[in-house]
Amino acid sequence: MRVIAGTARSLPLQTPKGLDTRPTTDRIRETLFNMLSPCVPGCRFLDLFAGSGAIAVEALSRGAAWAVLVEKEAQALRCMRENLAFTRLNGRAEILGMDVMAALSYLEQKNTAPFDIIFMDPPYHKDWERQALTRLADSPLAKEDTWMIVEAALDTDFSWVREIGLDIRKEKKYKTNKHMWIRKEEI
Repeated sequence: MRVIAGTARSLPLQTPKGLDTRPTTDRIRETLFNMLSPCVPGCRFLDLFAGSGAIAVEALSRGAAWAVLVEKEAQALRCMRENLAFTRLNGRAEILGMDVMAALSYLEQKNTAPFDIIFMDPPYHKDWERQALTRLADSPLAKEDTWMIVEAALDTDFSWVREIGLDIRKEKKYKTNKHMWIRKEEI
């Protein structure tokens, strides 16, 4: 795995060993960031279930102003710290080694400014995306124009999203997974 573009272009990234994480492939990451490219420079980026941190590293490499990475698994946290240090992007990132719901509470209590892009790649088929999006639907961490992008298994149901005040704007399917592009409903 490597950084696709930007200041850290082509630098290799570490990934945790074992099956506890599913790093987003270079090809899918490249497609995602090609779609996101006008939004990334200068943005505030939140990476939930961050794993190795490759998504946030890519955002920072492409000009994101600040990134917060949330991950609770120790081995993934080690990889994330190594990747941020190796790419010299750690000065524009904050790592929260905790559960995603606890991290959202922490950021809200800290009165953290809203994020422009919130990316999440939770474990598949565990309903974490529903819990995180339900929390974000009423959170000051997401504005009306914040992109909330969820990486999920192809068979993940998102029919409930409208019920919590969110709106699916795009869906990009790949062979085994998909990206759901979600925003708060316009009032």
